[in-house]
Amino acid sequence: MLNTVKNLKLSAIPALLGLAAFLAFSGFGGPAAPQVSWAAEAVFAANMSVPAIQSRLSGVSVFKNDKAEIDASNLAEGYLLVKYTGGKSVTIKVQITKKDGVTYTYNLNNAGVQEIYPLTEGDGEYTVNVLENVSGTKYALAYGHTLRLALRNGMLPFLYPNQYVDYGEAHATAAQATALTAGAKSDFDKLDAIYHYIVTNLSYDYDLAKNVATNYLPKPDSVLQAKKGICFDYAALACAMLRSQGIPSKLVIGYAGTAYHAWINVFVETVGWIDKAIYFDGEKFSLMDPTFASGGKGSPEIYKYIGDGSNYAPKYVR
Repeated sequence: MLNTVKNLKLSAIPALLGLAAFLAFSGFGGPAAPQVSWAAEAVFAANMSVPAIQSRLSGVSVFKNDKAEIDASNLAEGYLLVKYTGGKSVTIKVQITKKDGVTYTYNLNNAGVQEIYPLTEGDGEYTVNVLENVSGTKYALAYGHTLRLALRNGMLPFLYPNQYVDYGEAHATAAQATALTAGAKSDFDKLDAIYHYIVTNLSYDYDLAKNVATNYLPKPDSVLQAKKGICFDYAALACAMLRSQGIPSKLVIGYAGTAYHAWINVFVETVGWIDKAIYFDGEKFSLMDPTFASGGKGSPEIYKYIGDGSNYAPKYVR
């Protein structure tokens, strides 16, 4: 008998995602922008270094049946390759659940093409289920397998491309990031160049925000070409550019107040993880969201809002 999951609750991006979120490392422009500087604090893991990534392996460790295949050849690097082989023209989902942790739900094409899925919750036991749509919101288990993750380095899931942060050496996103950061003397210079390029060249896509599908996925190359997007697009493009330059980055999906939102955290050697897009105003570390700030026209209320970490609640990390 088929193991049927009834009324499956799938993680979706609501129609209105809010405005784009990203980091301000040198201010976000405009006369009201505060000066931004950086200092190492004890809260940062400053002694950690960024690991080198490895070439993708395939076929070394594979688990499958006649409907799906889970390639765990790159497990220690923090990601899986999954494909559906059942031959049905139906919606396919992948659910990845860490034991006693969060369940992540992704789309998977039904054409038998591998897609990349990250394991972002750290070491431990993960269950991976490939699901076929039966009708409506009902899904049947096509194949499932449980794996134990022991990462070579904890930053690795945030260095490789995946379904949400889609880039590669041949992609325009990586090429643009390389051009922007040519001659940069530090990671901060790279962050600065990428940040200013995005906020200068991209505009918010209000039409897409009104009509975005529940299974919407950002495509950094398409966003780069169109020069517009919603907050999810801004964050994915920024994250892809940074990862392509060897800078670990987390695409975080959650809430800013009551609005579904997206932002990124970044790791910089000698500083550590910069969480929730932090900036330093000379007195304390504060949260920074340049789209809210620019939209607020320098309003003190906006600065108070973005400086209060309690307004931001992460839900998923990609």
